Amino acid sequence: MSPFFSFIVPVYNRPNEILELLNSMLELEYSKPFEIVIIEDGSTDTSKSVISKFKNKLSISYYYKPNTGPGDSRNFGMKKAKGDYFLILDSDVILPSNYLLETEKSLHTKFVDCFGGVDNAHSSFTDLQKAINCVMTSFLTTGGIRGGSEQLGKFQPRSFNMGLSKKAFEASEGFGKIHPGEDPDLSMRLWHLGFETALYDNVEVFHKRRISWSKFLLQVTKFGKCRPILNSWHKGTGKLTYWFPTFFCVGVIVSFLLALASYYLPLFLLGVYVLLLFFEALFTYKSLKIALMSVWAMCIQFYGYGKGFLESYIKIMLFKKSPQKVFPELFF
Repeated sequence: MSPFFSFIVPVYNRPNEILELLNSMLELEYSKPFEIVIIEDGSTDTSKSVISKFKNKLSISYYYKPNTGPGDSRNFGMKKAKGDYFLILDSDVILPSNYLLETEKSLHTKFVDCFGGVDNAHSSFTDLQKAINCVMTSFLTTGGIRGGSEQLGKFQPRSFNMGLSKKAFEASEGFGKIHPGEDPDLSMRLWHLGFETALYDNVEVFHKRRISWSKFLLQVTKFGKCRPILNSWHKGTGKLTYWFPTFFCVGVIVSFLLALASYYLPLFLLGVYVLLLFFEALFTYKSLKIALMSVWAMCIQFYGYGKGFLESYIKIMLFKKSPQKVFPELFF
């Protein structure tokens, strides 16, 4: 019997992450068949030996291909998959045992051709990973986009935890060449084709994210650069909230300048905001260290995203430059 669900997992030089992910898949509470399609995207440190240990335990297909980016690798995997519904994961996630049960239940309750799930930090993650997870999922930051804030509008699923029907994949031809940003781009093209997207807030993964401050800064800067490009491609999708990190950074500078002139209200309000995030992290993780690191993660997130967004907005929206020429690092 052909499986209904096919997991699609691109991987690039991360065999240890694949090991953790596959171990979590062994623990899935699901009696029906499912398959796993792993696409090695031109890695020099491959996952082949790791995957071979699971050949008799899980239904796995493994493909090695030249490096063409995660979006194209997912498309490659979906073309090879046997299922009718694709579950797209990043290699740096761990699945809770009820993942497939919750996914199946959500699809039965409210079927959509493309859904996004939520992410959280596993108890085994480092303090740095927990702090970054806090700001990437908090409603107080831009992380709300990956959590629940987009329930206020159409939800744009993210490819670390995404479901996509075979029908929607074939109609849209899958992900584009931009990265990051390939997942919201796909969502907006699906809307244009008449497909619906939704947030399934009970479909959760544990997402490791970045393992250093420098890599986190690079990631959020790229996120910021991508957004004006997507807004230029998909007219009418821009939102004022996308400017928030840029406004925040400007507000910090203005607040300190006004404080020098003995006007302290903006600085006071800034302090209240920072304290709210601090106590949210403290309440969540019961750790003073993680709470302090979360504040620093927020600063990096807003600075990187805000700077990247402003630079991209000026070059793409105002000066009408080609995204591929000014930001070649975002395209494969």
